[in-house]
Parts: sequence; C-alpha cells; structure tokens
Amino acid sequence: MATKKKINKVEVRSFNSTANILFNIMIALFAISCVLPFIFVIMISVTSEQSLVEMGYRFWPKEFSFEAYRYIFAGEMSKKIFQAFGVTVFVTVFGTLVNASMTSLYAYVISRSNFPFRRFFTIFALITMLFTPGIVATYLVVSNLLFLKDTIWALILPLALGPFNILVMRTFFIKTVPDSIIESARIDGASEMRIFMSIVLPLAVPGIATISLFAALGYWNDWFNALLYIQKDSLVPLQYLLMKIQNNLDYLAKNAGMGAQIQGGLAALPSESARMAIVVVSTLPIALTYPFFQRYFVGGLTIGGVKE
Repeated sequence: MATKKKINKVEVRSFNSTANILFNIMIALFAISCVLPFIFVIMISVTSEQSLVEMGYRFWPKEFSFEAYRYIFAGEMSKKIFQAFGVTVFVTVFGTLVNASMTSLYAYVISRSNFPFRRFFTIFALITMLFTPGIVATYLVVSNLLFLKDTIWALILPLALGPFNILVMRTFFIKTVPDSIIESARIDGASEMRIFMSIVLPLAVPGIATISLFAALGYWNDWFNALLYIQKDSLVPLQYLLMKIQNNLDYLAKNAGMGAQIQGGLAALPSESARMAIVVVSTLPIALTYPFFQRYFVGGLTIGGVKE
C-alpha cells in the first residue's frame, strides 16, 4: 500500500511539472510577442534612412545610424517635442494624483456598510460605465458649461474619475479593510478623514498602485481630448503631436507630386527613422515605471477584481 501511494505521488508530481513547463513556455511566448513590436521599433529608429529606403524594415539593420535621435534632440522639431513631452509628464503625474485621490475617496465611501446611500452611488457609477453621453454632449459640457477649452484642465478632468477603477477599489476596500478596525478608530475619537488617511490608505497601497498605473497609462496615451479641446501649441501633449506628425507624413506620401512646392515643409518634418525614434522616446518613460508598480499590481488587481 505504501509503495502504491508513493508511485501515485510521483506520478502527480511529474504531471504537475510537465504542466508547469508547458504553461511557462506559453507565457514566455506571449511575453516575447508583446516585446517584439517595441524591439522592432527600436531597430528601425537606429537604422539609416538610406537603408530603410533600399532594404525596408528589418530586425537587424544593414546600416546603423543615430541621426534620428540627433535630429530629435537638436533639430527644428526638438523645441516642440520637448514642450509636448513636458505637458504630457505634467498631465500624467498631476492627473494620476487627482484620479487616485478622487477614486479612492469615492470607493471608500460606497464600501462602508454604514453609509446609507452606498447602493445609489454604486449603481450611479455602474450606469456611467454602461451608458455614455456621447462626444457632442461631452464637448458641450467641457467647452460651454465648464469653460475648459484651451486649458490644461481639459486634459486632466475628463479622465479624473473612472467607474471601473471605482468598482475595483470598492471591492478592494471591502476585502482588506475590516469594519472592526474602523469602529475601533471611531471609538477612540478619530474623525473620518483621520481614519481614511492614517488607517485605510496604508492598507490600500496595492489597490491604489493598481488604479494609479491604469490612470497613468490613460493620461500618457491620451490624444483624443487634445484633439477636441486644445488649439494652443503650448498645451499640445506628446501623443497628439505624434499623431499630427504621422498625418503630415501620410499626406505628403500620398501627394508626392507636391514635393517640389513644399520642400521647405518636407525638410522640417521628421524622417521615418526619426518618427520611430519619437515613438521610443514617448514610450520608454511609461514603460520604465511599470517595475515600480509591479510588486503591488498583481495583488491589487486580483483582490480588487474579486466579486463581492
């Protein structure tokens, strides 16, 4: 009998090891497929323009060149790019703080069982996830009612509160902050804000880090709000500037016969490798922030994503 149990135990261990190896291979392949496009963009950005014309896109360039990066940081577009980069960094940092603060406060209130209107505000947040007012109504509110057009707030406030993050944080607070701790603090005379700042926030760091990462990605990649509300060149974010450069290059490529008439404008625009270099510069900072959130991200997402 002992031998049989031992054999069965060995067989189970062998099956688990094989399954783990297969799953690890699948995850590794998936991770490589996610990284390869960015590596491809990097290789294009360090390829000479002549090589791109002759050989096309290749993972290993025939001729390396850093002219694209020199063009970005020393060319005529450098001032606009650095200005747009600064706008994007400010909007991302400040907007993430606003988003995390508003989301945490809203979610904490509706997570407490003693709040009489928690059901109403939970359904209210859920309805905004299922039904949106549309672009026209949103534009009229932001421009004509709130007067945010051509202001930095037009890039921050439309993304300052999201129903998905609210529901994630609500579940996170319910699962990780027991009512007994809150009641003990109230008995000791602590105010609601003191309870939230001193007790709830330290326990909710993984959840806040998770929604902060979502918010930062949203602000960093946002260009649509700039398209709708921003006309001042000083407030153009980096992603919207990249989109305009892309549109200009596509227009010139489709109207090659106009090249003789607009040589000056064509020379002022980035080349193909310079455009890829701009993509690298705009993507790398937000990609480097992920390792700082990684230790909290998985725990915060899994706990906050559990259905109550």
